[in-house]
Amino acid sequence: MFTRALLGIISAAVLAVSVSAQEKPVRVRGTIEQVDGAMMTVKARGGETLKIKMSDDIRVVALVKASLADITSGSYVGSTAMPEEDGRWKAVEVHIFPESMRGTGEGDRPYDYKPKSTMTNGTVNAVAKSKINGAVEKEGTTLVLNYKDGEKRIDVVPETVIVTYVPGSKDELKAGAKIYIPAATKQEDGTLTTVRVNVGRGVDPPM
Repeated sequence: MFTRALLGIISAAVLAVSVSAQEKPVRVRGTIEQVDGAMMTVKARGGETLKIKMSDDIRVVALVKASLADITSGSYVGSTAMPEEDGRWKAVEVHIFPESMRGTGEGDRPYDYKPKSTMTNGTVNAVAKSKINGAVEKEGTTLVLNYKDGEKRIDVVPETVIVTYVPGSKDELKAGAKIYIPAATKQEDGTLTTVRVNVGRGVDPPM
């Protein structure tokens, strides 16, 4: 059941990316203030208040805390990363995809988490201990991610948030819940619609 749901999510995301520039998907990061039927009121990370209508078949996916031990060679993961002065990349977060979502969003691209941030989705080729330079040199872990036509080395530090996906429930969409919507669609009246919501379960969505 969850596999079918996730495949449906992927199809919806692909469809959203394929629409015209006028309907370019909108990412939403924020906190639910109110839910009234199918309409959510969300205080976005930037401070604006958004009205978001959920589809009748809304899919809810929960993000739960994971650890570096859950990442092994061959895992399919995504990582938001920021550039370091020494040319290395530091992971802000790493999300571990379930096997049914292998291949989702594969590649390396600019991301809107913060200026200069990137999102890299790929297969873990190696998990290696490394020396990470900063204000003080320290031990860290480097993930080598392989994707079509490329490879990227990303340093995981103690501050990196690691999460994985599990089935969620619409009951989790309530006031105070932290959410991330990867592809909402803007309507002519300024509201948004969505077919998918990621909700933090014991952890804020770090994307």
